[in-house]
Amino acid sequence: MVVRFRQPDSIGDMTLKWTPAPSGYDEALEPSGLPRGLYDSVVSTLGNFDQGEVRRREDLQEVSLVNQGITFTVYGEEEGTERVFPFDFVPRIIGSDEWQLLEAGLIQRVTAINLFLEDVYGDQRCLREGIIPFDLVLSRSDFRRELIGTRPRHGIFTHITGVDLLRGESGEFLVLEDNCRSPSGVSYVLENRNLLSRVFPEIFAKYGVRPVDLYPQMLLEALKFAAPRGRERPSVAVLTPGLDNSAYFEHSFLAREMGVPLVEGRDLIVENDQLSMRTTRGRQRVDVLYRRVDDLFLDPVVFNSGSLLGVPGLIHAWRAGNVTIANAPGAGVADDKSIYPWMPDIVRFFLDEEPLLGQIHTWIGRRADDAAYIREHLAELVVKLTDGAGGYGMLVGPTSSKKEIAEFATVFDANPEKYIAQPLVEFSSHPTWTGDDFSPRRVDMRPYVLYGETVKVLPGGLTRVAMEEGSYVVNSSQGGGSKDTWVLAEELVR
Repeated sequence: MVVRFRQPDSIGDMTLKWTPAPSGYDEALEPSGLPRGLYDSVVSTLGNFDQGEVRRREDLQEVSLVNQGITFTVYGEEEGTERVFPFDFVPRIIGSDEWQLLEAGLIQRVTAINLFLEDVYGDQRCLREGIIPFDLVLSRSDFRRELIGTRPRHGIFTHITGVDLLRGESGEFLVLEDNCRSPSGVSYVLENRNLLSRVFPEIFAKYGVRPVDLYPQMLLEALKFAAPRGRERPSVAVLTPGLDNSAYFEHSFLAREMGVPLVEGRDLIVENDQLSMRTTRGRQRVDVLYRRVDDLFLDPVVFNSGSLLGVPGLIHAWRAGNVTIANAPGAGVADDKSIYPWMPDIVRFFLDEEPLLGQIHTWIGRRADDAAYIREHLAELVVKLTDGAGGYGMLVGPTSSKKEIAEFATVFDANPEKYIAQPLVEFSSHPTWTGDDFSPRRVDMRPYVLYGETVKVLPGGLTRVAMEEGSYVVNSSQGGGSKDTWVLAEELVR
């Protein structure tokens, strides 16, 4: 059903269409096409604009994105790799009661992940007691054997975690995957809120929306808490691979907002197991390094000897307890997709609690029976590389051609242990402006969890949206966009 909202006579006799999702859960609209309770005011406010006014404000939005340099890089293109991150102005709204339950589940999951990491690089109790197979963990590409026996300050491995969520068909949140290395995207959360409040201030009028602009301070506090023992006024720096990195905008944004230096590997030096940065006033000690560089490039002495992005001696200084690296090296083993099926067991083992958040049934290619099932049902499954990211190296069987499936089968047969598979879960959809009306587009969400003195969740997150009709691909590198995510301070709109 398509619901049309008629404009006042002063605007004209034009209508804007709001079309509910034909399948799956619609975040904003009932199957009848009427708005869900939390969306009443947003729908009626946007219904007071005609197409011309919406397009005018969308142009202002585009200019603002360009002027602020809110971009990302698309790898593999010879020209025009810098792209503006598409932003859709219809906000996603989450009620306070629902958020409270979601927040508890996120805190529980990240707490368990940290205990798991502390264990696999320490006593390995969960391996010895058979909770997770020894060979599974030890064979992961992100498991760092060199770091066994190392415990970071306070036992915190994942100071910043991004947990990707989607809604099932009945509206419940499910964990799609965890991001424990250096999750990106939080800068867009903050900029989306700033942009929407400037371009469409009217839609905030009847809502008590929890702020997100405190994130840089929350992050800084979490990083300082993890500083080496005895440092009363710890210094923090953000390590970036450089201008050509796809997330460089975010690196510079967070450094600026926290008021700390943005450095590259060439700006840093380790002497006597102390990390320092070169400045115009001489060398200054760095106590906490928020790294946005992959493990293998952090230290050419320990990992990739050809790396020009890292700092020789950094890992030794870290192991000596003289510098904190956030997130800790080796944390990526926890977000390897082959570990994901064991996350409910990890929660039960370390916390003696039932998981508060559900997740998707997963077949594991390293199991012979599962590999055979995957091979026979490629056309029905979503098949992913266990150490892949960004939507690369995967097959979405139900939307792939026979030729694509046949080509993928050859790759899968060569190394089935590198893959997992899941059923194609219908993402929830959200009304999205398509240039003429509001049409459903699939969305997911990445909340950000900070592990400092306590575990805190930013109220909101990055809602990613598949801008193409019928698409399941929400990744920015493959054409996805984003929305502002509202968490209400009160259950009912004011």
